[in-house]
Amino acid sequence: MDDLLLRDVRPLALRPGAPATPEPVDLLLRDGVVVAAGPGLARPAGVPELQAAGRWAIPGLWDQHVHLGQWTLTRSRLDTAGCASPEEAVALVAARVAAEPGRPVIGWGHRPGGWGREVRASELDAVAGVTPVVLIAGDAHHAWLNSAALAALGLGAREEVVRENEWFAAYERLTTITGDAGTTPADYRRTLEAAAARGVVGLVDLEFTDGVMAWQERWSGQLDLLRLRIGVYADRLEDVIARGLRTGAPLLPEDPTSDRLRMGSLKIISDGSLNTRTAWCCDPYGSGGSGGDDHGAANLAAHELQALLARAHMSGLEIAVHAIGDAACGAALDAFATTGAAGSIEHAQLVRPDDVARLAALRLRASVQPAHLLDDRDVTELLWPGRGERSFAFRWMLDAGVRLVLGSDAPVSPLDPWLAMAAAVHRSADDRDPWHPEQALTPREALAASTDEHPGLTVPGTPGDVVLLDHDPLAVDPAEHGSAAAAAHLRTTQVALTVVGGRVVAGAV
Repeated sequence: MDDLLLRDVRPLALRPGAPATPEPVDLLLRDGVVVAAGPGLARPAGVPELQAAGRWAIPGLWDQHVHLGQWTLTRSRLDTAGCASPEEAVALVAARVAAEPGRPVIGWGHRPGGWGREVRASELDAVAGVTPVVLIAGDAHHAWLNSAALAALGLGAREEVVRENEWFAAYERLTTITGDAGTTPADYRRTLEAAAARGVVGLVDLEFTDGVMAWQERWSGQLDLLRLRIGVYADRLEDVIARGLRTGAPLLPEDPTSDRLRMGSLKIISDGSLNTRTAWCCDPYGSGGSGGDDHGAANLAAHELQALLARAHMSGLEIAVHAIGDAACGAALDAFATTGAAGSIEHAQLVRPDDVARLAALRLRASVQPAHLLDDRDVTELLWPGRGERSFAFRWMLDAGVRLVLGSDAPVSPLDPWLAMAAAVHRSADDRDPWHPEQALTPREALAASTDEHPGLTVPGTPGDVVLLDHDPLAVDPAEHGSAAAAAHLRTTQVALTVVGGRVVAGAV
């Protein structure tokens, strides 16, 4: 923890009832928390001070859903996000193999929901031969592999893609092809620095293969930059319980007072995804599903889901349940209601109005990723026809009193909170009108949902996580200037300084 006095800042009021401070004030941070806010504060002996020169101040931003290892690895992976067809992806692979013969090709980002046909391993075999190729879909729920990669990962010969639980299990063996390139502490440090430069002070890491023990092993002064909450999956749940870890507990036994690295939630993937056509829905997919079930499917039976929630809850852990389809969301809420567990619905991409009310009544967080709607707008209309009004239903949630928090699901979307906020406000990635604008948030609401439910910088005792901005991100009112202008203004926000627990971690003033 560090002490700091910030002179002449303009704290933005983000929540109803929060006191407005139109004139600059000083903020005093001691032992990592805000202890005073007001004009002309006396500087305690030994406390450094910085002149903010009237810059706007907001609580530090959080990304509530990140796969930090995957996001870190994107620098070294083939970007397939722009591929509009299987043929384009194959051409990219051919070019990479020709440029770097013998080097395995790991790609990420394509969204095959709109490709119109299934792909085959033999298509990649034709251009890569014995070079392993693994193309991970942008939703992370399936991968297109060639025969060499299927053999290397012990998946057996096949033509079709590898989906859902089989893929998640295989992913842990991916280092047999790649080694550990791209995941050194220095690589993670660069990722954390990039996040801090955008005003991010905290991340919820829900990586598939890392987890608690991996972070305890890699943690050092080099990574002691942001606040991290580390999730656990069911296969490691008993180990976490045996070690007495609870949600919110510090994960560094040698430094139990540290609040930078803490235990997060049990993560459960209860259904699939839209692009893979495996999200579990009440109504059938418009162009068919997978595995003979055109509604998608649950990854867990109801009794299995309930048992996991009960086990984690009785052991002091919150639960983060991935539920994209409306049937999956309803089943997850049933399990939360039965067990009394606390936590979140992750994604909540397609919801029924009654389940929005239940989300609010159960006091669960809706952990949503607005930038997903930029990619999923067209495929939603194709695969979930007539359900667009119930997709990414942020306005319904906020008006019902749901605890709404924003994230990216990086690398599914970039780790960029300003992009997420802009998507929540405008709901369009191109020149088209916003998609179901009745579900949009205001800039103030989107910003508040990005601050880990922080009550405001002028409230004593709150975390001393402060971001200074060169302009007021709320200056453009969508009601007056349009949502496109408000979103563009958010996207151009310049972060001058990021402070975590009283310590400057990015920028300068």
